[in-house]
Amino acid sequence: MRKLTLTLSAAALALGGAGIAVAAHHAGGHSADANGDGVVSLEEAKAKANERFAKMDANGDGQLDQSDREAKRAARFAAADTDGNGELTAAEMTAAREARRAERSERRAAKQAERFERMDTDGSGGISEAEMLAALEARSERRGEARGERRGKRGEMRRSGRGGGKGKNRAMRMLKQADTNNDQIVTRAEFDTAMEARFAKVDTDGSGTITAEEREAAKEARKAARTERRGQRRGNRGA
Repeated sequence: MRKLTLTLSAAALALGGAGIAVAAHHAGGHSADANGDGVVSLEEAKAKANERFAKMDANGDGQLDQSDREAKRAARFAAADTDGNGELTAAEMTAAREARRAERSERRAAKQAERFERMDTDGSGGISEAEMLAALEARSERRGEARGERRGKRGEMRRSGRGGGKGKNRAMRMLKQADTNNDQIVTRAEFDTAMEARFAKVDTDGSGTITAEEREAAKEARKAARTERRGQRRGNRGA
């Protein structure tokens, strides 16, 4: 069988911010709700962030940088290289790809289950017409709030002269915000500061906890911001 030899690139790459984005999402998301009471406290968010940081810090040096990316690539390669001979066969690559697809399907199913649980307010195991209408109304309200926030941010961007920035995604923006000294390394202190700032942003009523409504509002605001950035990019291209 033909072998496909894969080498791990040692080229210097800019540190990606996906890990920071994921940690922030989970810090304000349902999976951080350790006691299942429907709200996420700052302590629960910190506990979840600790787990995420440990997972991202692949080499265990207490910071996130390019070496962690390289260590993760090496680990993924080793996991796919099931016979341990330093090369991947076509069959091994296919198996690794199918495993990733299965993981994504499981995550989608878990999200759908969470949404269903939120809608099934009486815990009956089914969604009544009233519960469906209530969920639709709540979503409509959240979208209205997100549109208002989007208009406010648009005004701020115009006043400051800042645009969406082609090629800048949310992860990279969060990374830059966390990397306060711009050394392409996110220390544990920087990571914790960024997580707490993200928590405070989602905790709009300042109660020290994040409710399901606040999580959904933050989600809708992110969607609105992405839509606006796409519109700005199209406008810049057409100009």
